[in-house]
Amino acid sequence: MSRRYFGTDGVRGRVGESPITPDFVLRLGQAAGRVLKRRNPEGAAVLIGKDTRVSGYMLEAALEAGFSSAGVDVVLCGPIPTPAVAYLTRALRLTAGVVISASHNPYHDNGIKFFSAEGTKLPDAVELEIEAEMDAGWSCVDSKDLGKAKRLEDAAGRYTEFCKSTFPNALDLRGLKILVDCANGAAYRVAPDVFHELGAEVVAVGASPDGLNINAGVGATHTEHLGEWCREHGCDVAVSLDGDADRLIMADATGRVYNGDALLYVMVRERLAHGPVAGVTGTLMTNYGLEKRLGELGIPFGRAKVGDRYVVEMLKEKGWLLGGETSGHLLALDRQTTGDGIVSALQVLAAMKAAGKSLAELTADLELLPQVLVNVRLEKGTDWRANEAFAAAVRAAEAELVGIGRILVRPSGTEPLLRIMVEAGDEALAQRLAQSCAAALG
Repeated sequence: MSRRYFGTDGVRGRVGESPITPDFVLRLGQAAGRVLKRRNPEGAAVLIGKDTRVSGYMLEAALEAGFSSAGVDVVLCGPIPTPAVAYLTRALRLTAGVVISASHNPYHDNGIKFFSAEGTKLPDAVELEIEAEMDAGWSCVDSKDLGKAKRLEDAAGRYTEFCKSTFPNALDLRGLKILVDCANGAAYRVAPDVFHELGAEVVAVGASPDGLNINAGVGATHTEHLGEWCREHGCDVAVSLDGDADRLIMADATGRVYNGDALLYVMVRERLAHGPVAGVTGTLMTNYGLEKRLGELGIPFGRAKVGDRYVVEMLKEKGWLLGGETSGHLLALDRQTTGDGIVSALQVLAAMKAAGKSLAELTADLELLPQVLVNVRLEKGTDWRANEAFAAAVRAAEAELVGIGRILVRPSGTEPLLRIMVEAGDEALAQRLAQSCAAALG
């Protein structure tokens, strides 16, 4: 069955346009509630968190009403990171968790994503079941069976303590000055507290959300000034999160920026110092340089589809613990059930403290190939696969890259974009080929 509403990371779109409207979200909440009740006949309760978008108030109310009408109890957390919802859902033994967020997108977008009772993304089959349930139409349980709602006042504090618990007891962050970019998003209160309480001197930026400035020139998808800010504030390292704090990008005192591939390598090397690493999962976008280096270390590597949910699926299938995406979704399944920017940053910082080395020193033996990513916005209904000029341009690029690189074309799962990625030892070549393919789309 094909999906109608769910993408790779829940339901997402522009606020006020289908499907991100109050009436749709109300029906989505009720449909999800009925599915959860069917699967948990003794009773169901969900936890709802959100990021700092102004539309979160409206969508939270609609979602709460939908669940209540299906007889599902609701626990409200307010603004809190996506991975906090995953953790709290599991810790409180709830039926499911729901996040109102469009992650790294601008404020005028929003979305709904679900977590299971185990703190993992819902399986595709359950999402399809929810979509099918939406066709059943509106119905409301009897008044005596309506769900109740309450607010979890200490949600941020509980999650702060969880994050700290993932950092080694024998280590602390004293002596480090850390710049923390919160993207004016969900981690604006939690992230600075976590690093400060572990002993670091913290400089917080992007920590003044107003409902409209989430991801606006700050955060893990806008790191063009991250290294500069790190230097200007005299920081040893910079940590950059996205709007819902499930991504991580870092920079060092020299201004160098480290993406998810480099940070995953640091995490792997730290684990390798304590014993064998069974394997590592990346995605189709993961730099070939990382795969090659892991091979030299004798560590198996697998590529999953793009999306941290698919990385988690492969990790569980193979019984591995470490994986991630170039974009900064990093996974350590013995620490957290989903991508978590704060927890991942703590794993990298622990590696630095344990080894007494900088990020540059820890990644000195990793040679990443230059990658060029061009995003082409698609008009609704565009069939890019049928574009003969584009197909010819891609074939020509593939011919030039034989033995020295690769090209990957894929539609975004969260935005109306076609992503064209070219990887080659020569960055100018990669840039030229990526741009020529994008131009062929017209």
